[in-house]
Amino acid sequence: MPAWVHVHLRVIGERIRRARRSAGLSQVQLGERIGRDHKTIHRWETAITPPNLVDLLLVADALDTPLSDLVRRDVRGA
Repeated sequence: MPAWVHVHLRVIGERIRRARRSAGLSQVQLGERIGRDHKTIHRWETAITPPNLVDLLLVADALDTPLSDLVRRDVRGA
């Protein structure tokens, strides 16, 4: 896997964390909303494991944020 992929996964994880905190939710609360364990949320936010498309759709809906805001690739390469 190219190195930029892991970098982008870290960016996505940080965006999930930022959106979750902005919504005033803990990892446990977000997990409950989308049917995932809080440990899974932690693994996404720290780029240990990538969320799949269904998970990203669930997160975006639960946090009332556009999916594109979570996954867009910045011009700077992240």
